Amino acid sequence: MSKNEKLNKWLWKWHFIGGLVSLPFILIISITGVIYLFKTDYEAPRQQHIKQIVVEGDPISLQEQWAVANDNMPKKPNAMVVSNHANEATQFVSGRFSHKNSLYVNPYTGSVTGHIAASDGVMHKVRKLHGELLMGKFGTKIVELIASWMVVLILTGLYIWWPARGWRLKGFFVPRAKEGKRVFFRDLHAISGFWMSILLLMVLGGGFPWTDVVGENFKWVQKVTNTGYPATWQGRGITSEGEGATITLDEMVAIAKKENLPGEVTVSFPKGPEGVFSVSNTNPVDLGSQKKIHFNQYTGERLLEVPWEEVGSLMRGRMWLMAFHQGEFGKWNWFLMLFVGIALFVMSSSALISYILRKKRGHWGTPKVPKQFKVGYAIVIALVLLSVLFPLFGASLLLLLGWELVRKKKAIR
Repeated sequence: MSKNEKLNKWLWKWHFIGGLVSLPFILIISITGVIYLFKTDYEAPRQQHIKQIVVEGDPISLQEQWAVANDNMPKKPNAMVVSNHANEATQFVSGRFSHKNSLYVNPYTGSVTGHIAASDGVMHKVRKLHGELLMGKFGTKIVELIASWMVVLILTGLYIWWPARGWRLKGFFVPRAKEGKRVFFRDLHAISGFWMSILLLMVLGGGFPWTDVVGENFKWVQKVTNTGYPATWQGRGITSEGEGATITLDEMVAIAKKENLPGEVTVSFPKGPEGVFSVSNTNPVDLGSQKKIHFNQYTGERLLEVPWEEVGSLMRGRMWLMAFHQGEFGKWNWFLMLFVGIALFVMSSSALISYILRKKRGHWGTPKVPKQFKVGYAIVIALVLLSVLFPLFGASLLLLLGWELVRKKKAIR
C-alpha cells in the first residue's frame, strides 16, 4: 500500500493530539472495565447470606411470598425470578437497569432475607466511573467523546503505522528491542493497536448504545426503520379477557416451568385487570433462545409467543454487541474482554512512555506538517461522515480546527 507522506504527517499530528488528550480517560476506562468483569466474583460471597437460605420443611406458596414482597417493598414488585434450587430465596423485582431493586423472601419462613439495589455497592461505583466518570450526564458525554475519538485513533493509527516500504513479517509481531526504548515502546503501541483494532471497534460498538447522543440516535433509527423490539414484546395491545379470580402465582410459575426456557426465567405481573402475565428468559450465552410469552391472567391461556427472531435486526445486533462488550457469552468471551482491557492499558501506557522519551523539555512535541499540504476531498468526506455518526467528535473537531486557525493567525502576526 503506497502512502502519501504529507497526509501521513497530517494524520499523525491529529492522532497525536487526540491521543494525548484522550489518554488519561482511556486508562481509566480500561482499568475500570477490567475490574467490572469481576463483578459476579466480588458480589457473590457478599450477597450469599441474602440469596441462599436453609431448607427447612415445606415452602409456603408463591402467592403468600408475593404478598410479603408487596408489604415490604417501597414500590410494589413488577416481576419475580423463578428459582431453580430449593436453597434459594425467592427474588421479587421492581424497576429496571440502574433503578432495579430486589427483595428476597425465605420460601420456608416467609421472612425477608434482604434487599439488593442495583445502585448500591462498590461495583456500581466502578460502573459509574467506567461509563460516566462519576459525573452524571456530563461525564457520560465525556466518555462518549473519548470513545468517538478512539474510533478515529484506531483508523488513523492503522494508516500511520502501515509500513510504506514493506516490512519483514517479524515487524508485524515483535517490537524492535535493539533500537532504543522509545522505538520499542512505539512499536509496542503500534503493533498491539494493529492486532487489537477490530476487537476494539467491536467493544466500542457494544459501548455506544449506552451513550447519550449516539445511543439516542441509534434508538431513533431503530424506531424509524421498525428494527427494535416489536410492540408485542412489552405486551402492548395484548389483554386478558375474563372476570373474577385470577390464577395464582404458583399456577403461573408451574406453567412457566413447563416451557423449559434456558437461562434466568422471569415472570412479569399483570398491570391492571386487563394486564397479562409475561414469561421471559435472559440467556446471553445464546441470545437466539430468548423469547417472551404472554398469558391470560384469569385462565393461564397462552395468548402470544414472541421469539427472538421477531425482534428487529438492529436491536438484535445491538444486544449482541452489548453482551459481547460485557463478556457474557461464556468463559471465552470473559477472558477475551479481560485480554482486551489489559491490552488497551498496555497499548495506551506504551504510547505515553514513548511520548515522554521523545518529548523535549519545554515543547509539546506535536508532529509538524508541511505548510503546503492541503486536505483532499476524500479526507473531508470521511471527517464529515464520522462527524455525522459521532456528533460529539464533530463538535470537538470544529473546536480544534478553530483553535488551529487562531494559532496560525497569531503566528502570521
